[in-house]
Amino acid sequence: MMKSMLYAGSFDPVTNGHLDLIDRGARLCDKLLIGVIRNHSKTTRYSIGQRTEMLRLATPHLDNLEIDSFSGLLADYVKMKEVTVVMRGLRALTDFEYEMQMAQMNARLYGAGVETVFLMARPEYSFVSSSIVNEVFCLGGDIEGLVPEPVLRYMKTLTE
Repeated sequence: MMKSMLYAGSFDPVTNGHLDLIDRGARLCDKLLIGVIRNHSKTTRYSIGQRTEMLRLATPHLDNLEIDSFSGLLADYVKMKEVTVVMRGLRALTDFEYEMQMAQMNARLYGAGVETVFLMARPEYSFVSSSIVNEVFCLGGDIEGLVPEPVLRYMKTLTE
C-alpha cells in the first residue's frame, strides 16, 4: 500500500464522481490528501472555504483523509507536502489527452520519485462535471444524485 497520495482539484462543487474517486483512492493509501486548488485564473462559484467545507461534509466516513488548500504550481505543493503519488481521474478521451499532458509536464517539474496514477470514472459518473452541475443547479434543475446529499443541502443554504 502507498504511504500517501494527493488528489487535487477545484471541487467547485465536489460531485459524486469526485467522491467515488476519493473513496477508491483512500483504500489505496495510508493517507489521502485532498488539495483544493485556488486557481486565480479560473472563476469559481464557491469560495475556497465553502469548497473545503463541502469536502468535509461529503467525507466524514473516511479517517485517513486530510483536506487542505493551495495555490500555485501543483509541483511546488507536491514537493512541499512530500507526496510521492498524485491521483487523477479520467472520464473521457478528452480528459485523457489533457491529463496526460499535465502529468508529463508535472513529472518534469516534480523530478524523480513522484508518480501519477489515473483512476477511471465509473460509467454512471462519466458525464458529471462540476461545471455541468453548477449550470443545472443555477438554472433550478435537479442535481440530486450528482452531488453528495450533505453537499446538496449545503449548496441550497448558500442560495437562500
